[in-house]
Amino acid sequence: MKIALASPGFPVSVSDGLLKMEKMMEEAAEGQAAILCFPESFIPGYPLPEHVVEKPSATELQNVLEQACLWAARFRIALILPMDWHTEKGLLNLAFVISAEGKVLGYQAKNQLDPSEDRIWIPGEKREIFEVDQVKFGITICHEGFRYPESVRWAAMQGAAIVFHPQCTASNALGPQLHEWGHSENPYYEKAMMMRALENTIYFASVNYTARFQDSATSLIDPEGRCQAYQPYGKEGVLMTEIDPANATGLLARRFNAQLYQ
Repeated sequence: MKIALASPGFPVSVSDGLLKMEKMMEEAAEGQAAILCFPESFIPGYPLPEHVVEKPSATELQNVLEQACLWAARFRIALILPMDWHTEKGLLNLAFVISAEGKVLGYQAKNQLDPSEDRIWIPGEKREIFEVDQVKFGITICHEGFRYPESVRWAAMQGAAIVFHPQCTASNALGPQLHEWGHSENPYYEKAMMMRALENTIYFASVNYTARFQDSATSLIDPEGRCQAYQPYGKEGVLMTEIDPANATGLLARRFNAQLYQ
């Protein structure tokens, strides 16, 4: 199964995000990827202190979702689209899953918010498993995938061959400039990606924005914890690579004895 991981620059507006989305969906479809994943809160864009983002209405976000469904059907590619989403309880940070037929299969909300995000979003309340082309997968969003490994283990225990990880560890204002993937002096994020794959024996696909300063690269980690492919730091583009679900045995996740921790 070929997957595609989009590493766009920060959208300057919802319309700019839509332009980037269509372009990258077309590129991934031409590369014959089965599914494409964007970074965290891609529409309207992650609200970094330096990054002024629009605050679209519920109607505007619904229109974005409908347009994404039309493009998924047009390009015949499944899509993981992280968005903000209005609910009766408040604003969610979530990722919609859209089939290659343009149907919404469901969504995964960010359940474990970073403390700094409490003023922006409300936490989700459940975890979901999805399936595209007979491959099961889960989604964990940024902080919860880095800091709460249970979110990945749960998906692996439900039979997920891969967990997609939309995230934002990037800035155009400040931060380290990395040159070597997984270097010992890099921030811990890429090491955490390795562990999420290795400790569950599944693939882990972490999807970051492209920026001047990145704490991590958009990366695919194989079930042995090795970096199979990554998008070069600071280079906008779509990373395409193949996974073999047969290699994602979930062995270590399935051996987890939950009764020991009751």
